[in-house]
Amino acid sequence: MPTVSVKKDLLFRALGQTYTDEEFDELCFEFGLELDEVTSEKDIISREQGDGKAEGASDVVLYKIDVPANRYDLLCLEGLVRGLQVFKDRIEAPRYTRVGPPNGDMQKLIIAEETAQVRPHAVAAVLRDIKFTKDRCDSFIELQEKLHQNICRKRALVAIGTHDLDTVSGPFTYTAKPPSEIKFKPLNQLKEYTASELMDLYRTDSHLRHYLHIIEDKPVYPIIYDSNGIALSMPPIINGDHSKITLNTRNIFIECTATDRTKAKIVLDTIVTMFSEYCEKPFTVEAAQVIYPNEETYIYPELGYRKEILSADFINKRVGINETAKSVAKLLTRMYLKSKVMGDGAQIEIEIPPTRADIIHPCDIVEDAAIAYGYNNIKMTVPKAYTVANQFSLNKLSELLRQDMAAGGFTEALTFALCSQDDVADRLGKDIAETRAVHIANPKTAEFQVVRTTLLSGLLKTTAANRKMPLPLKLFEISDVVLKDPSKDVGARNTRRLCAMYYNKNPGFEVIHGLLDRVMQLLELKSGKENGYYIQTAEDSTFFPGRCAEIFAKGQSIGKLGVLHPDVITKFELTMPCSALEIDIEPFL
Repeated sequence: MPTVSVKKDLLFRALGQTYTDEEFDELCFEFGLELDEVTSEKDIISREQGDGKAEGASDVVLYKIDVPANRYDLLCLEGLVRGLQVFKDRIEAPRYTRVGPPNGDMQKLIIAEETAQVRPHAVAAVLRDIKFTKDRCDSFIELQEKLHQNICRKRALVAIGTHDLDTVSGPFTYTAKPPSEIKFKPLNQLKEYTASELMDLYRTDSHLRHYLHIIEDKPVYPIIYDSNGIALSMPPIINGDHSKITLNTRNIFIECTATDRTKAKIVLDTIVTMFSEYCEKPFTVEAAQVIYPNEETYIYPELGYRKEILSADFINKRVGINETAKSVAKLLTRMYLKSKVMGDGAQIEIEIPPTRADIIHPCDIVEDAAIAYGYNNIKMTVPKAYTVANQFSLNKLSELLRQDMAAGGFTEALTFALCSQDDVADRLGKDIAETRAVHIANPKTAEFQVVRTTLLSGLLKTTAANRKMPLPLKLFEISDVVLKDPSKDVGARNTRRLCAMYYNKNPGFEVIHGLLDRVMQLLELKSGKENGYYIQTAEDSTFFPGRCAEIFAKGQSIGKLGVLHPDVITKFELTMPCSALEIDIEPFL
């Protein structure tokens, strides 16, 4: 969940009322939020960097509020205050309006066909005659950052650019050029840089270096120019210094470039609805025209209102309450969803504003009705349908085996389901192509490249990390492995396995063999080829030649046991002999 930091004094001034910390915490809970922490900038710096670094920092009290990830309208002070005021019936939800420019000449953003190679979409709008203060400007910048980290997926889907419209002139051109052909003065820099030089400059920047990978391998970089050839921004990296926003800015041109046009429209609507209240005509947004290479023309922002019709009975049943249609409509209106009862008295017409992009299904409306009613006010009732729950049979068997494995002197380990290719192949003396491993498309680290196909490698790594512990080391794990399986709809299947290993100065094959006999005794399976279990000699590159056996039960192979090959032991940085057992337990259900 995103966390929004707001100054306590500013928040209470905007709300027109002061609260104690406990009272505001309760208000947040009623509204579906959580007051996470009451702190200050000085406390945060002191906690993270030490008291020495905190000298001179602000003592202003901050409220850190956890906001649901899909409530983009609550990611800034303006949206938070507006939502709480509507919730407390102090104001009515404002209506956002798209208007034309005062001179009739709409700002244009022309998209060149070269952008298709990097970020093919763009939207734009204008906030006209806006008045900024230091706090408003900080909130404006903070909202952009919150959106970048949230719906914009760290600028990979959408990148926001805001510009002082009075310092540039339209029409604007959104194009893409080779890095060597792009040169401009970036935000807060003293000289011009080429795009290539900028990438080198920001490679060590603690903030911007995280976004370089989005375009650095592309043959062309996106760039936005005005009619005079002045660079406004190089999305998604940095804006130009020429058009930067200041406290004296009165007209703001907002552009969002994107790989996902739907997300871009939501981001643009969120920004303009939150800050249009500071315009000379509050809650009005000036439209801009976006022209695609195929000459398709769109007018943004859309600021679309849509209507849903639900019955009061539908909402009552799902929440577990018994309210009239009029009462339910009032509850929804408090949640920024203006509602009214329709003619027959049973149906409710709900208007979803452009700020509520999170409303995509009737269940979202039902959830808001429950929040407004108050979860603590919903009476607990016994369900009309009686059902008896049973433990999932595979988990029940696993739990029973875990208890007896522990009783046998073995210690349970819990290892990662993801591992490196070497862990399931080379280190175990196998070829990765033979393992039927499911590969991760974009692994973040070499340690998490594939989903494990065996539990043995995880236990061996655990043993290597605990070499200094007293011998013998007796470990086991009962967990899932994942194998490719073309017959399944997802192309892979989970298999529950039991793996155990014995690490000591001698191989201890008899210990592992005895463990197998005990497990089979617990599973009520006798030794024998007909309806029981048996082992027979097998060859496996993971095990020492002549010291490996395949285990059969109920007429099928369920696993192997044996003494590990010295090469396997060495590759896992172990120095003593080791014997292991790994079986599939699903056939015993």
